[in-house]
Amino acid sequence: MAAEQSVDIFIAGAGPAGAAAALKLNAMGVSCVIADKATFPRDKICGDALSGKVMINLGRIDPSMLERFYSTLWKTGVWGIRFVAPNAKVIDVPFSQTWEAGTDRAPGFVARRIDFDNFLAEELRLASLVDFREACTVDEVLRVSGGFEIRCVGGETFRTKIYLDACGAQSVFARKFAGLHKRDAHHAGALRTYYKGVTGFHEHQFIELQFLDPIIPGYFWVFPLPDGYANVGIGMRTDYIKKKGVNLNKVLDQLVAEHPSLKERFRNAERVDRVVGFGLPLGSKPRAISGDHYMLLGDAGHLIDPLTGEGIGNGIYSGLFAAEHAVDCLETNDFSVGKMRQYDARIRRVIGKEMHLSYRLQQMMSRAWLVNFLANIISGNKHFMEVISKMYTDLELRRRLVTPGFWLKLIVLKKLK
Repeated sequence: MAAEQSVDIFIAGAGPAGAAAALKLNAMGVSCVIADKATFPRDKICGDALSGKVMINLGRIDPSMLERFYSTLWKTGVWGIRFVAPNAKVIDVPFSQTWEAGTDRAPGFVARRIDFDNFLAEELRLASLVDFREACTVDEVLRVSGGFEIRCVGGETFRTKIYLDACGAQSVFARKFAGLHKRDAHHAGALRTYYKGVTGFHEHQFIELQFLDPIIPGYFWVFPLPDGYANVGIGMRTDYIKKKGVNLNKVLDQLVAEHPSLKERFRNAERVDRVVGFGLPLGSKPRAISGDHYMLLGDAGHLIDPLTGEGIGNGIYSGLFAAEHAVDCLETNDFSVGKMRQYDARIRRVIGKEMHLSYRLQQMMSRAWLVNFLANIISGNKHFMEVISKMYTDLELRRRLVTPGFWLKLIVLKKLK
């Protein structure tokens, strides 16, 4: 058996959350070990959308890394969102009213996870203070005096003062130590596949969320990728899947083949990958995501947006925050629950309010008649479109969106015009 190695910070999982933590630590001059069971490049089931949060935080970690990201060719710039209501109303919402399409500085991107995660893995390999262990599976995490003992398959053992768990939605540690168990009302089931040759995209490559009758309160998505490919999927809250007895595989096939808004666009398209399923632990329920000597990052901490299903941006945020807090804990030599919960407080302050509002919007969107009613109000009205566009950067506006008075005011204004 290999000798036990002592480290200050051990990170399990080298996806966006774990990688962001390790890269931020490196930028701060602090060493760490990060382990992942895979050898990169490897695929990850996902919708592949990268929001503006991703670019903002890559730049905060290392501006030169952000420039390297912009120079890559495996991504598609995204300039807005196309919503389709059950009544077939189409609402195109640009992310900003002042963007310039066709540049490499899009507000968001779509990139296969096999490419984006490998980009982060390459950055880890370049980081001088990061000990990146690929094909290293964490087998057991044991609480010991002063922290945790990490036992890996193959015999390697680490003793660490701070354990950052970024093992994703299926994290055993998150369930065992933090008690983050699956709750159907705060969890979603989803399917993803890839197509080539889908037609009918917005000219500026908007991502699409289609709220269609068979799957409300879920949605069907189509996200454009380079070279004529598209990430296509379907997601729905788990409690509704069970309550309605929905077979997502069957519904996905039916929508592509028969739905009026989709069948012509997919008529000559080719499915180029198998359909795969995944679970999404949503951030709609506040949870404790830290304890003495540990923090949970990304999907392991149930930080997925309840409305959009976004996990990458929130995961990178959590990695950056966890790295900064870990350094503070080391400097003060304080790894207590009280100290660690400062990480939770920061997550709630920056991400938590947004996820709470997304949950309320998700609840609104669960009613087809209401979605249709709001689509009729917004459709074709330039002022309303500007208001909705600003929602993505204005949290106060998003708060107003979930109040009846906001919509009543818009209805009155529309009638006056």
